[in-house]
Amino acid sequence: MSKLERLSLHAAVEQLRAGELTCADYTVALLAHTESLEKTIHAFAWLDRGHALTAARAADAQRTAGLKLGRLHGVPLGVKDIFATAGIPTGMGSPAFDGFVPEKSATMVVRAEAQGAFTFGKTVTAELAYFTPGPTRNPWNPAHTPGGSSMGSAAAVAAGMLPLAFGTQTNGSVIRPAAFCGCVGFKPGEGTLATTGIQPFSPTLDQPGLFARSVEDVALAFAALREGPETSRTEAWPLSPLNRPPRLVAVRSPVWTQAEPAAQQSFVVTLACLRAAGAEVTETELPAAFKNAHAVHRTIMAFEAARTLGELQSRQRVKLSAVLNRFLDEGHAIDAAAHAVALAQRQTLRAGFGPFLAGFDAIVTPPTRGEAPATLEHTGDPVFCTIWTLLGVPALSLPVGFGPLGLPLGLQIVGTLEDDAHLLRVSRWIEQAVAFAPGIPEQ
Repeated sequence: MSKLERLSLHAAVEQLRAGELTCADYTVALLAHTESLEKTIHAFAWLDRGHALTAARAADAQRTAGLKLGRLHGVPLGVKDIFATAGIPTGMGSPAFDGFVPEKSATMVVRAEAQGAFTFGKTVTAELAYFTPGPTRNPWNPAHTPGGSSMGSAAAVAAGMLPLAFGTQTNGSVIRPAAFCGCVGFKPGEGTLATTGIQPFSPTLDQPGLFARSVEDVALAFAALREGPETSRTEAWPLSPLNRPPRLVAVRSPVWTQAEPAAQQSFVVTLACLRAAGAEVTETELPAAFKNAHAVHRTIMAFEAARTLGELQSRQRVKLSAVLNRFLDEGHAIDAAAHAVALAQRQTLRAGFGPFLAGFDAIVTPPTRGEAPATLEHTGDPVFCTIWTLLGVPALSLPVGFGPLGLPLGLQIVGTLEDDAHLLRVSRWIEQAVAFAPGIPEQ
């Protein structure tokens, strides 16, 4: 392994923009590293060496010509295979989309290209970003799941194949695989990253996200890709330091008893570490109304998935997994009145969340039940992510240690709507306080 695979996103961008590193050389190194691992990890649904090298050389030519360079100049990007990519197959993790090649790219892909990045490869997704996994394996132990549904993106970044990748989350599909694979996963607040051109599942809940190897890296990418004008309050790059240690709320959540002993112990140890570094940590629980949040989330997700994918199911039912068909059938049995009630309950929970967090900088809570399970039949339980996805608030998964099986454990950090940049600043403070870097697993 060369040092280029270990470059952070922001370090790579600085060297590429300064001409200290050519995009061609960087891409060749990443391709070699990827090719040495891909037969084991299976992170990519589509990868074309010639396409990547052509794009890299075009980026170098742009710099040589003295043209204006974007914030992500020369960055090889992993794109989850539910994002439309013009001229590149987009398979959605399903045989129902075999041979599908979009004519237009998703808005996030277009923005990334406008900022100088290029699609290095399409990363594996679970079937239509739901439950049934693709072939990707955890880079720390290939007998274990990498999580899902953004499994290829998390595994590729954690293994050093890429400095940045796109994912999506409708329940736990960014936070959980990031925690399982030992990288940083950031699910920004609702509406801050564009969803146009991404295969929908549950439009109320679907949110794009980012994978990188540090908080600084996801902040750089978020600033380049976010919706709307940036202001002093929402500017995410460069990250300004906090002027004091953060005030944090430690929330075990209604599903704490489902956490494995190692995950519970990791959370307790991490809280002690944050207190020792100067953070004010108040341990409390969510209001009683949140005990029904998981049921509210499932009603919304099932109802909307059945309507979003109903026409596909009617035409291609035999090409969909039994698990997905059962879930869509469940959604068809939910009527519009029940969906409306669930949406109203969601709004009530959202209205109560701001006052709950008032006076604090962020929530800290587990991201998963524990280490990645030793299975390739499913992607793990998203139960520790559900509430925050339902609320649409920004959340970030940060690696904080290893469990007894030698796989990563994470910490989830949650903020308030419309304050993604503050959550990123708090997360960087926590990252520095914990001072844990899992590195890239040796194969």
